[in-house]
Amino acid sequence: MLVSTDKAVKPSTAMGASKALAEWAVQSAQAHYPKTHYVAVRFGNVLGSSGSVVPIFRRQIAAGGPVTVTHAEMTRYFMTIAEAVQLVIRSGDLGDGGEVFVLEMGDPVKIMDLAHNMIRLAGMEPDVDIPVIVTSPTAGEKLHEDLFNEDEQPQPTPAEKIVRAVRPPLAPEALDEIFDRVERLIADDNAQ
Repeated sequence: MLVSTDKAVKPSTAMGASKALAEWAVQSAQAHYPKTHYVAVRFGNVLGSSGSVVPIFRRQIAAGGPVTVTHAEMTRYFMTIAEAVQLVIRSGDLGDGGEVFVLEMGDPVKIMDLAHNMIRLAGMEPDVDIPVIVTSPTAGEKLHEDLFNEDEQPQPTPAEKIVRAVRPPLAPEALDEIFDRVERLIADDNAQ
């Protein structure tokens, strides 16, 4: 079971590109070792996890602000820890091998709205009691994340809220060549 991320969709960072490659590695492993079932799950942002914006906003609010948002229009998909766990457990059962499973997370959440709502839930008023400051996105940070690549179609599964990202499979030989090329680039110390 590979835990991937929505950042693997049209990746713009090294982390996203490595997760996209890892999803291909799952497909490659399935082709080479068909008796074992390899599957991947693609997460959105997990509420309350160490990398989540929610604990950051909580700390900023508790400190009296400011709450920092990297872009006024930025959106993200969110899932709870319980949903993340269920996605992993159920996908292991659903998979025939080589698939990527995604949780239906509804509409993306505008991060500015999340910041304002959290301030209000703390009994204060945004930009009155707690300032909200717009900073700027870091290199490679997307304004909006996607759950599916352009060549993928969501397909329902028997599990509620879990869909399969169906895409044309790459030939095992093509996957082998991709990974051979990555290994050569690493050996040559060529990050490009």
